[in-house]
Amino acid sequence: MSVDPMTYEAQFFGFTPQTCMLRIYIAFQDYLFEVMQAVEQVILKKLDGIPDCAISPVQIRKCTEKFLCFMKGRFDTLFGKMEQLFLQLILRIPPNVLLPEDKSQETHPYSEEEFQLLQKEIEQLQEKYKTELCTKQALLAELEEQKIVQAKLKQTLSLFDELENVGRDHGTSDFRESLVFLVQNSRKLQNIRDNVEKEGKRLKIS
Repeated sequence: MSVDPMTYEAQFFGFTPQTCMLRIYIAFQDYLFEVMQAVEQVILKKLDGIPDCAISPVQIRKCTEKFLCFMKGRFDTLFGKMEQLFLQLILRIPPNVLLPEDKSQETHPYSEEEFQLLQKEIEQLQEKYKTELCTKQALLAELEEQKIVQAKLKQTLSLFDELENVGRDHGTSDFRESLVFLVQNSRKLQNIRDNVEKEGKRLKIS
């Protein structure tokens, strides 16, 4: 079998020419073995009809195997020539022929150095894309945090508005005065709670 990978031909056919030739070789060999088995069976049946035949089935098998080796050797020689013919003249794409998907190389040819530069540029663009993607993700995360802070700030402003409204309801229009008013009321409520707890403990003891 040829050691040339023939990758361009594989791109066109969908399989390597060597694989095609290998399958043909195996198919021929299988057919040769089947024919020899059939011939052997025919000879054995013919010998059964001959009385006092001195030829045994073992001798027939040895002769069949010997003839099979001879035929296989001849077949390998002929197949080697056929394989060479197929791989050089039939299953090979001429060097001056381009596949349809590679036609752009005719109008946009490039050298090995230009190809390497293009590869390098692609890698740089990929790295730049990854960096921009990471930056975008970081900005989105920061935007989500800003939304959370904005929501909390909105809640705080609403609370201040409610406190101011409470202060107005009690005659205090200034926010600082309202806060002082709320602190005083909170202390009064705490004192009342402490007195209630003390009274409850005293009643339990008595």
